[in-house]
Amino acid sequence: MANANEKKIILTGDRPTGKLHIGHYVGSLRNRVALQNSGDYETFIMIADMQALTDNARDPEKIRKSLTEVTLDYLAVGIDPKKSTILVQSQIPALNELTMIYLNLVSLARLERNPTVKSEISQKGFGQSIPAGFLTYPVSQTADITAFKATTVPVGDDQEPMLEQARELVRSFNGAYHKDILVEPEGVFPPKGEGRIPGLDGNAKMSKSLGNAIYLSDDADTVTKKVMSMYTDPEHIKVSDPGHVEGNTVFTYLDIFDPDKAHVADLKAQYQAGGLGDVKIKRYLNEVLEATLAPIRKRRAEYAANLDYVYKVLEDGSAHANEVANKTLQEVRDAMGINYFTQR
Repeated sequence: MANANEKKIILTGDRPTGKLHIGHYVGSLRNRVALQNSGDYETFIMIADMQALTDNARDPEKIRKSLTEVTLDYLAVGIDPKKSTILVQSQIPALNELTMIYLNLVSLARLERNPTVKSEISQKGFGQSIPAGFLTYPVSQTADITAFKATTVPVGDDQEPMLEQARELVRSFNGAYHKDILVEPEGVFPPKGEGRIPGLDGNAKMSKSLGNAIYLSDDADTVTKKVMSMYTDPEHIKVSDPGHVEGNTVFTYLDIFDPDKAHVADLKAQYQAGGLGDVKIKRYLNEVLEATLAPIRKRRAEYAANLDYVYKVLEDGSAHANEVANKTLQEVRDAMGINYFTQR
C-alpha cells in the first residue's frame, strides 16, 4: 500500500479510438480536472495508443487521427499542461521493457481468469483469435502505473480486477527481488450510481460503437438533433399522459447536468402527473447541455486552430514522462541485477 507520507501521484488516461463524448466527461474528465486543480497530486494523463493497437493493429491510422482528437478534448475540458503531464504511451520505451519483465511474474491462467478481460474478449467476439497483446494488456497497464509510481488510479467499478492484478504484480516483483521498488496503487472509484451515463437510445452505456453518443466536439445543431431523438417513455404518447421518469434518458441527463435540482424535481412531478410534453422537456435539456458544452466547444476550436501547440504539449509531456519512467526502469534493473555493465 502507498505510504501516507509519500507524494500522491495519479495515472489515468484513455485509448485513442475516436473523439471523446459526454460519457467520458461525466465518468472521468471532469473529475480529472478537479483532481488536477486540487494541487494534491502530481498528475500523469496517458493517451494509451499501444493499448488501442491491441485490437486495432491493422488500422493504425485510426489511432493516429484519434491522438489529436483526444488531446483537443483534454485541453478543451480544462486539462492544463502546466498542471498535468499529458503523454503518449508509445513514446515511452521503458514501458515496453517493464511489460516484458512483469510478464515473467504472472501465469497465463491468471491472465485468462481476469473477469474484465474475459468480458471484453466476449464483447469483441475474438473467438479463438484473441490477440496476445489484448490478453496481456493488464500487464502493460501495470507497467504504465508502476513506471510513474502512481499511488492513485481513478477507475470505474469494472476496472477493479485490472487494478487488483497490478497490485499482485507489484507484490510479486517486490517479493521476488526483496526490495520495495514498486508502489502498490489504490483505486479511486466514482460514487455508486455515478460515473456512467446511458446512451441516447436508453442503452445502459454510451458508446462510439453503438452510435448513441453526444461528442464534446459536436456542434450546437448536431447536439440539438441528438437530444430531440432521445429515448424517453414509450408510454407517454400524449402530453396529458402521466409519464415515467425512471429509465427516462432525458431526466437521467437532467439529474447529471442541471445544477438546479429543485427545478428538476418540479419537472419530474409535472411529467409524472401529466401535462409536460417530451418535446418541451427535451428543449430544456438541450439548453442545459449547451451551458456545459458551448464553452468546451469554443476552447476546442481555438486549440484546433493551433495544432503545432497541441503536438508540442504531447512532445513535452512525453519527454518528461520518459525521464520519470527511465528512472524507475533503472531501479528495476538494479533490483534484478541485470545492469551488467554498471554492477560489476
